[in-house]
Amino acid sequence: MIKEQYGVSVIMPTYNQGAFIRGALTGLFKQTFENWELIIINDGSTDYTEQVIAGHLRDARVRYFKNEQNRGLGYCLNLGIAQARYTHICYLPSDDIIYKNHLQSLYGKLTATNNAVLSYTGACFHNTDSYATGLSTNRTLGNVPDQCLQLVQIMHKTTACRWSEREVLVTADLDVMFLNELRQEGAFVATGKITCEWVNHPFQRHKIINKKEGGSIHFYKNYYGVDQRLKFYSDGVCLDENKIPVNLSEMNTAPGKLKIIIVGELGFNPERLAVLEEEGHQLFGIWIRNPDIHNAVGPFAFGNILELDLDNLQSQIAGINPDLIYALLNTQAVKLAHTVMLSNPGIPFIWHFKEGPFFCRNAGLWNDLVELYYNADGRIYINQECRDWFEQFIGDHERPSYILDGDLPPANWFTSTRLPLLSAEGNCIHTVMIGRPYGISPDDIAVLARHQVHFHLYGKFYQTKWHKWVKAVNELVPGHLHLHEHCKPDQWAEELSRYDAGWLHCFTSKNQGDIIRCDWNDLNLPARMATLAVAGLPMIQKANEGHIVASESILRQLNIGVLYTSYDDLAQQLHDKPSMEQKRKQVWENRMCFSFDYHLKDLTDFFNQVIASAQ
Repeated sequence: MIKEQYGVSVIMPTYNQGAFIRGALTGLFKQTFENWELIIINDGSTDYTEQVIAGHLRDARVRYFKNEQNRGLGYCLNLGIAQARYTHICYLPSDDIIYKNHLQSLYGKLTATNNAVLSYTGACFHNTDSYATGLSTNRTLGNVPDQCLQLVQIMHKTTACRWSEREVLVTADLDVMFLNELRQEGAFVATGKITCEWVNHPFQRHKIINKKEGGSIHFYKNYYGVDQRLKFYSDGVCLDENKIPVNLSEMNTAPGKLKIIIVGELGFNPERLAVLEEEGHQLFGIWIRNPDIHNAVGPFAFGNILELDLDNLQSQIAGINPDLIYALLNTQAVKLAHTVMLSNPGIPFIWHFKEGPFFCRNAGLWNDLVELYYNADGRIYINQECRDWFEQFIGDHERPSYILDGDLPPANWFTSTRLPLLSAEGNCIHTVMIGRPYGISPDDIAVLARHQVHFHLYGKFYQTKWHKWVKAVNELVPGHLHLHEHCKPDQWAEELSRYDAGWLHCFTSKNQGDIIRCDWNDLNLPARMATLAVAGLPMIQKANEGHIVASESILRQLNIGVLYTSYDDLAQQLHDKPSMEQKRKQVWENRMCFSFDYHLKDLTDFFNQVIASAQ
């Protein structure tokens, strides 16, 4: 097709956005730049999209294509480029909004700039509205923070460059999909104007893909109806399902090793299971559908866990002939674990549960949870306090049980490089929080700031979720709150060793030493305990003497806690350098007990004990 020079081809990919698409079309039909065409690519929508757009299709400037099944964003955009009549390409995702000067602004800048191949406009983004805070609108003249340029922001000239399609790679990173290649063709130039809105809602494509936004490969496949194997890139990790299928009947384990089916999800630090594989055990995975951000499920970028198909489980399980079913870990896994247990009564079954019994009661899963514990051939509790609490409801104390936290990281993350303390120079103390600032108010930070205690918060996800808290602290005590990017596990020891101590969850227990009165704060072992242990950091937590608190029991047993009665008391302890140095020494000497590898032999002995007792 010979393309025309003067004009703009607007490509609109859409999938099940009937509630949004009229708004996108309204903005386009109000453009001051009139020489445009619209190419709508319906990517297999099953909603009422076609009813909404029917009237617009009578306009001669609009052409419509529909895929019988969802083919993915890259395919749709490439189809649009192939069909375009004009040499200038613009994109209008059907959930976004453009203002009346959008096309004119982009086209004018692109055609007026020598060597330019792409122009981009500013955008409104992350609009929120609530009774508590009112309307909040963010604006940018370029990239949305922590994002690449978005489709709605750009116009480019037609080149030989094409978008990566689903068969090659699934990613939310448009730089990787297309823009990095296009940069080789010319300059990207800014209009300096805000002429569009990147509309914020839960089903934006990047939120379906990126784990930090709640996405996952399973969410993506379920949402778009994908049944093919994918190469899937999310938050810096690439998962490749395109491995050679394994014939289950041909799989054999080494003598003395086990075939273990893992059921559910793995919570934090799923890499620990690679340690079982390194020991020669063969692992198979049956994962929950629709995991949330804290549920780790396969496929994984590590190890060789073979995934089983939820729709054809029993024949696959029979083909494996496993030694053991090991089900875990949090509330979201309860239903699946319960189903698998009841469907396979002849296979030894172990139930390992962490968070949490109170969630299960609230969600109507208590019956399933109690039955899992009561019927399992082996039970794993995260600590003695949890065992004591559950046994009030389960009884049957004679069945094999074991104590093991559910989120322990692998030992290879326990590197030995440490950096000098930030507090080595001057009289300031530096503390670190990995994750949400649980139980600590801005006023508490202000008290500590008066004692020259600083607070370092890691992780963009939690900084964003707690943005009001961050703002309040900065207004109260400017310069005492420091924000950092996410720290990768293999950098925990080096990066976090600079701090004097790290925060656990801070709360006031009310159980008065009575196990039946314990709540989840009392029973929990926060996953950050192991993270802080890797770096050899003493752990800060409010003292709850006279109450049952599982995390405090460990801190006292190992003498690795900074247990405070008030924030003035905490500041005084943190400034006691000899005492803090002794605690750091204690953490470093005991840190390996917070690794999965440390417990591996006892765990496999427990597996074999359960297998023997079940027979």
